[in-house]
Amino acid sequence: MEDMLIQIGNYGFPIVISIYLLVRIENKLDELTRAITGLREAVIEMKT
Repeated sequence: MEDMLIQIGNYGFPIVISIYLLVRIENKLDELTRAITGLREAVIEMKT
């Protein structure tokens, strides 16, 4: 039981940090995708 608690302590923190960072990066990628789509539409409008 004690070994299991040590393993949770060793691996739990990096897992939580990784999940937190992945969620933040996902939000940034969504914003970047919207910005690129807007830029694409602006370029298409400039051509016409």
